Amino acid sequence: MSIERNERKGPGALPAKVYLVGAGPGDPGLLTLRGAEVLGRAQVVVYDYLASPELLHLAPKGARKIYAGKSGRHHTLKQGEINRLLVEEAWKGQTVVRLKGGDPYVFGRGAEEALELFEAGVPFEVVPGVSSVIAAAGAAGIPLTHRDMGSQIGILTGHEKAGKGYSALDFEALVKLGTLAVVMGLENLSMILENLIGAGQDPQTPAALIEWGATARQKVAVGRLEGLFDEVKRLGLNSPALLVVGQVVSLRDKLNWFEKRALFGKRILVTRTRQQAGRLSAALRDLGAEVVERPSIEIKALWPNLELDQALNNLARYRYLIFTSPNGVNLFMKALFEAKLDSRALHALSIAAIGPGTAEALGTFGLVADLMPCRYVAEGLVKLFEDLPLGPVLLPRAKEAREALVLGLSNLGFEIDLIPLYETLIADWSGFENLSFIGYNKQLTGDQKTSFYQRPLDLATLTSASTAQGLSNYIGPENRPLVKVASIGPITTKAAQELGFKVVAEAKSATIDSLVAAVTEFLTQGAETKGPKLDF
Repeated sequence: MSIERNERKGPGALPAKVYLVGAGPGDPGLLTLRGAEVLGRAQVVVYDYLASPELLHLAPKGARKIYAGKSGRHHTLKQGEINRLLVEEAWKGQTVVRLKGGDPYVFGRGAEEALELFEAGVPFEVVPGVSSVIAAAGAAGIPLTHRDMGSQIGILTGHEKAGKGYSALDFEALVKLGTLAVVMGLENLSMILENLIGAGQDPQTPAALIEWGATARQKVAVGRLEGLFDEVKRLGLNSPALLVVGQVVSLRDKLNWFEKRALFGKRILVTRTRQQAGRLSAALRDLGAEVVERPSIEIKALWPNLELDQALNNLARYRYLIFTSPNGVNLFMKALFEAKLDSRALHALSIAAIGPGTAEALGTFGLVADLMPCRYVAEGLVKLFEDLPLGPVLLPRAKEAREALVLGLSNLGFEIDLIPLYETLIADWSGFENLSFIGYNKQLTGDQKTSFYQRPLDLATLTSASTAQGLSNYIGPENRPLVKVASIGPITTKAAQELGFKVVAEAKSATIDSLVAAVTEFLTQGAETKGPKLDF
């Protein structure tokens, strides 16, 4: 298929650029910086079977996301249709990112797409990715090279072009290379192993088959060349899979770091706002979890805010400034700066933070919390103020926050100026209808149901009562008891339980580190295997 250079070209019109981006082996953290940059300005994203759906969050909210996955003989779009789609979207003036698993030019058919773009007069750029060949082997504890075991690598595909067959492969030459890495090596595994042995490969050569390498779904079958096929069948491994043959496989027992992490293989939902999810998600990923970020709430600043403007013009009248969330800190300081003031305007105030997260937010502006309770809840702040001198209090916070703090301070005799800074809204998940959040989405293709999209969720994390309320908006009452939840503290736990969620873990202190510890303790004690699971 070829499209003439001027077929889509109007008077003076030029096509937009197409980026062929390597998405890496599946771990979102292995996307390159350049890949993230171009995704951030894509108007159309055409993504495949092996590209993590979490990467789609990097695209602008209004970008069109088109699934074009191919797995074995199951094709959502044929290659020619994908080629035409890229060309047509570019000639419409749309900046296109073609998001491809691994590296576009390593058995990814990226060269075919690039040639088609060239023939159609469409400018393109290839953004290299971390090849699944390198990543999967490394995550399985198998270095592809070692000075004493293998100084050459043979990389080949186990899924030849239709009609080509394996007659084109010189197995006698391959067995002389040292280490062999065969991508898409499962479907013809028996034939590949037999041909290698028939060409002179020692049947006792160490070999491994790696399923979904470098992801939380990784499974590895290890054995000798002559027995590997039976081991793969015993373990029930499926595609995508990488076959590695060579003495380097023997190093797996010592170098297998990936699967030894505490939360390896677990799938955890993070419901914080996207701006706040980073630290929690990073901590869980460091422990080996697959993190699904779905903010259940959004923060809407209440601008313009005449009450806040008046307070900023009269800061001298206050004795105390209380913050109950990082969001409150960030929005207050934004308003302070927009009023042509800075932190010096707060020098006479005693600043209280409800907990370490809020205190940390203050620290980003060079401010230190003078007061912080032992219990990181409103009641803890009230207890703290029992021994403090009376004086006017400025309390900028969420519009729908609990009244415990205001009532408690008022009962102690404090004068309070309560200023709603923001409101918490239910997040919009409409842009992710094809990602199967709850139960089974019948619109998914067969490929999607066997890829990233239909894995059971082991645990959901809730960091506030509002995240629990937001999550409940997308899960019916009948399904909420199926969702195991880890809560950041008693207030969140109470809200989640009242909504019908099953709270199985609670942080000992209302901090991200404590929440991660509670998640880890629960998921490593075996309790997670009991009871039904809800798919996200």
